[in-house]
Amino acid sequence: MTFVKTKLFLERLDPGAVLEVRLKGSEPLGNVPRSVVDHGHEVVSLAPENPAEDAPEHPHRLIIRKAG
Repeated sequence: MTFVKTKLFLERLDPGAVLEVRLKGSEPLGNVPRSVVDHGHEVVSLAPENPAEDAPEHPHRLIIRKAG
């Protein structure tokens, strides 16, 4: 479900635009970045919001650049 929402946001952006997505949980952390790349977009970064909390149950920020 998280990737579906991400995909809908990406569709509204211009090519080259950047989108920030918050992810929490091991399934979204694994699936969303992979799906973004599979759809031709670039994962600019994926990092925990708080570097001391790198576990999947803590929020992470995914930065995506839309394919152009």
